[in-house]
Amino acid sequence: MDLGLQERTVIVAASSEGIAFAAADSFAAEGARLAMCSRDGEKLSKAANEIRDRHGAEVLAEPLDVTDAGAVRGFVDQVAERFGGIDVCVTNAGGPPAKMFLETTSEEWQRAVELNLMSIVHFARAVVPYMQRKSWGRIVTITSVSVRQPLYDLVYSNTVRAGVLGLVKSLSNEFGKDGITVNNVAPGYTATERLRELAAKRAKELGLLDTDYLESMGTEAALGRVGRPEEVADAIVWLASERASYITGQTLLVDGGLYKGL
Repeated sequence: MDLGLQERTVIVAASSEGIAFAAADSFAAEGARLAMCSRDGEKLSKAANEIRDRHGAEVLAEPLDVTDAGAVRGFVDQVAERFGGIDVCVTNAGGPPAKMFLETTSEEWQRAVELNLMSIVHFARAVVPYMQRKSWGRIVTITSVSVRQPLYDLVYSNTVRAGVLGLVKSLSNEFGKDGITVNNVAPGYTATERLRELAAKRAKELGLLDTDYLESMGTEAALGRVGRPEEVADAIVWLASERASYITGQTLLVDGGLYKGL
């Protein structure tokens, strides 16, 4: 199936590992020109080289703090200058720490807002004008199933990521006339370093082995297992493609049936 992504310019934020790396790899496999960023320059360089070697893709990789509005705009402008515009922007950022409410601090709340909400605002402000010039664009945010079903000890994520849905809907309504779609992908428990850290924290509190607790997390989903980053990446790439041209303002759960609501 031709997804229409050949030679499209795609930004994937925080893509040195995990779901975003899998998405970047999938975009490169489709023939897209790729721009990657991450705070960890060493990890980012390794990830970019792996994608170049595997797909022969043209990849721009730059260290970046996605909470720095000026740095985000500079990165986007650099990508546009090199590749002739911006077609797709996939936003992503590391999750805030796992805490119960009375353990939270004002500083951590502010950091969660900057990391998981404002970073998307920064990217959207920077990429939308480039997309308007082409009358075509795709913005895909990566959040969590917590936007539909709050998760234990993730009060920061449960709260801040829910705000992303309001932003996604607002942007989709405002810029649909410009040929820009804006959607959200919400993964469930997925085999990433973030999930392993979360499982280790909860297992320690319960006196269990990390591996046993991680396996039990998978059983909460209807499919009885945790997801693979590549499975979430497939949904991201599809939403960014020509095949999803009439879908906007939506949240797609890629959670193996973890969410139990209607």
